[in-house]
Amino acid sequence: MDNVPPPTPVDALSFEDALKELERIVSRLESGDATLDEAISLYERGDQLRQRCADRLDAAQARIEAIRLDADGRPAGTRPFTAG
Repeated sequence: MDNVPPPTPVDALSFEDALKELERIVSRLESGDATLDEAISLYERGDQLRQRCADRLDAAQARIEAIRLDADGRPAGTRPFTAG
């Protein structure tokens, strides 16, 4: 039996670490080298990582503020960022 440590819980990963692991999983799945059971496990982990990254991006977007300008073009305050 391999002495492979269990994966880090998804909630404990930074955005960058989750993205790197997700990229490794995608590469492994694309290689076709994984057995069916491994591929299913990798896909499940990948989905959790994808959601973690999406959540972190949503949180970052919510924290961004856009600068409001007055009629003369001078900064007059901030407002929450809205995409689109």
